Amino acid sequence: MTISVLTIVKNRAAHLAELVEGLRRNVVMPNELIIVDMSSDLPVIAPEPPFAAQVIRLDGVNLPLAAARNAAARAANSEHLLFLDVDCIPMRELVGMMQTQLFQQDALICAEALYLGPNDARESWTEEMLLRVTSSHPERCFPKDGVRKETNAGLFWSLIFGIRRARFDELAGFDEAFTGYGAEDTDFGFRAQRANVPLIFMGGTGAFHQHHAVYDPPLQHLQDIVRNAQLFYDRWLFWPMEGWLRAFAGAGLIEWSEKRIALLRAPDVVELAKARQIAGT
Repeated sequence: MTISVLTIVKNRAAHLAELVEGLRRNVVMPNELIIVDMSSDLPVIAPEPPFAAQVIRLDGVNLPLAAARNAAARAANSEHLLFLDVDCIPMRELVGMMQTQLFQQDALICAEALYLGPNDARESWTEEMLLRVTSSHPERCFPKDGVRKETNAGLFWSLIFGIRRARFDELAGFDEAFTGYGAEDTDFGFRAQRANVPLIFMGGTGAFHQHHAVYDPPLQHLQDIVRNAQLFYDRWLFWPMEGWLRAFAGAGLIEWSEKRIALLRAPDVVELAKARQIAGT
């Protein structure tokens, strides 16, 4: 059995360094690490890990999440794929546990993210130290140990998940019609469900999510979200990202009806400043 870890990065070299350090500490290390670099600044320089690694450059103005994840999968050589967002530090059992679960079942397997504070994992750290200061996601309940089947495909997240390479190829990966940011992962979850690929939540191990600045709502991705939300609705006949869309509508940025959404204006500098905050989620 072989497993590749896939991550995509844009201007987050410090986060990438901690991800690599987490992989280095894993009981079972991956056969390879594939990094897709979307940086708008200098190309990212990855720390040299004790396993095979390669960096693939993907140029683009926005954040082409679907295309970047697909590029990582195409470059991978393993039977099993573990997608890990760059701001995640894998726990030491994650790679081995995901490898075991993917060997046992042909499924879409999500692992839990535990959220760190602003000063956590900034210098030397141990897994035990981080476990004492983390918090769980309020909307995703994972088992303490073992696995649980999840019937709500909308709860799939691309933050930490594993899938067999053959199954990912059969699903044709993430749909690159979703350009930029938003809804590409929810679409993937529902397409997997339509193909009778079970969604599994795996407990007992996962990753630590590193603290960073975010926008709430994500006004910096407004145009992408509006376009991708309409594409998703036209395909599935319900709206994704409803909380964000309500916030955009309330601010007069979009016109949103039962079946259609339209961009009215871009946010101004004051609105962007108010939305920007330091948050773990």
